[in-house]
Amino acid sequence: MQESVEHVYLPYDIPCAVSRFMQCFKPRIAVIMETEIWPNLFACCGKNEIPLYIINARLSAKSAGGYQKIPALIAPALAHVKLIAAQTQDDANRFAVIGAKIETVKTLGNVKFDVEVSSEIISQGLQLKADLFGGRFVWLVASTHKDEEVIFLESYKKIKQKIPELLLVIVPRHPERFVEVKKLCEQNQFKVVMRTSGEMCHQYTDVYLADTMGELKMLYAASDVAFVGGSMVPVGGHNILEAAAVGAPVLFGPYMANFKEIAEGVLRQDAAIQCRDEGEINSAIVALYADSAYKRLLAEKAKAFVLLNQGAVARIFDMLSRDIGF
Repeated sequence: MQESVEHVYLPYDIPCAVSRFMQCFKPRIAVIMETEIWPNLFACCGKNEIPLYIINARLSAKSAGGYQKIPALIAPALAHVKLIAAQTQDDANRFAVIGAKIETVKTLGNVKFDVEVSSEIISQGLQLKADLFGGRFVWLVASTHKDEEVIFLESYKKIKQKIPELLLVIVPRHPERFVEVKKLCEQNQFKVVMRTSGEMCHQYTDVYLADTMGELKMLYAASDVAFVGGSMVPVGGHNILEAAAVGAPVLFGPYMANFKEIAEGVLRQDAAIQCRDEGEINSAIVALYADSAYKRLLAEKAKAFVLLNQGAVARIFDMLSRDIGF
């Protein structure tokens, strides 16, 4: 087995382009992630007897409604799919509704639950907390978007009055916004330490701005409470499972359309807190600070929720291995 990967883009979904792509690369198997239904690509796979799978498949009610309007295009495309590995039973049902054969649809779970967090990452996070945060109560807000930081900074002002040792750690979603967020903090008269500066946080530091990439798991491990952004503005939310797997108490906002099933599942288990507005954010942070047993229980339930739903990667690998040749 080769130890390398070659990356190329799929062609536009027009017959001549797809045909040239197939002739050039001669794929043995086609694996589509989530909800990419490309009629000409699927037809070409069928014509060339290339096993085609849709894995980690998800289909919202809105998308299903759109696909139902073009059955003459979608049903024939799905007829070329060997198997659809749906995230949830609802997703499986929707694929059947838009034309997939029932026998080709299985519910195998969501691969996002198979997040791995090494003990080394946890140790690095705890060491960071000890070395740089000086015993402060650390509130991390991750993957923030434009107009969200204003909400969290305003919350910080109010919560700080009740929790003097509070430190706000902000991890913007997009690196191009690092400078913008720093300026916003300074305009609000907050003392900011940038991660890339290598400086320690002092008693008067308000915000630790993580202007790096690839360190989010470690930062979750360094936090006392984690709020996952993209959810206080209508972006659709971000993945809360990394924070849960690390063992951080998890909070998120009302806009979780992109992770609807996960959000509903974790709330059913009382394993996270959903905050609809700034007032609920403030109440949740203060409650978690005041009750360490409640904070610990919330984190334990979140971690258990992740562990309970793991295994999709292994199930999908078993399904694909026959065509891959393992």
